[in-house]
Amino acid sequence: MAKITKLKINDLILKFLAFSVIGWFYEVCIMWLEMHEGFVNRGFLYGPWLPIYGLGGIGILLLFGRLRKKKLAVGKLSLTPIVCFCLICLLATALELGASYLVEGLLGHTLWDYRYTNYGPTFQGRIAVRSTLQFGLIGIAVLYILCPLLERSLDRLHKKVPLLYWGGSLLTEGVFLVDLIYHLIHGSNALW
Repeated sequence: MAKITKLKINDLILKFLAFSVIGWFYEVCIMWLEMHEGFVNRGFLYGPWLPIYGLGGIGILLLFGRLRKKKLAVGKLSLTPIVCFCLICLLATALELGASYLVEGLLGHTLWDYRYTNYGPTFQGRIAVRSTLQFGLIGIAVLYILCPLLERSLDRLHKKVPLLYWGGSLLTEGVFLVDLIYHLIHGSNALW
């Protein structure tokens, strides 16, 4: 228990922010490619982040980080990535469904039905099979590629340039908190 240090907690916060920014970028690109719209700042915050992706990324890391290292196999066929993919699909679907109810309950708005009605089978326009599979693939990339890359990068930055690590961390975390507080006071960025 004593192994949880300020560095590890800060790394978790930075990973949350990184996943949030990557999710924002993904959503902006999806809107541009699928909906043929110009730039649309996705999400309800003003900055380039979508906290649901941050939560999803951290959930994947915490729930399945150890599982990715286990050797689940049938003969020579490794089942670990397949099991991780299925579990990530379940996590992403539950997170998205829960978030849709929460946002609708708190803000009185439905955020993503406009897109999911074109995605084939959906549940109340809140979740769709296509998005579940997309999030599963993204989650596998997060688990096997992005998490190890972020861990190595943050560790290297902390060891070689600790001032930049801590200064950048505080600045980024501070800007995110200001954005969140501003949203709570002035309302959402989302255009409904």
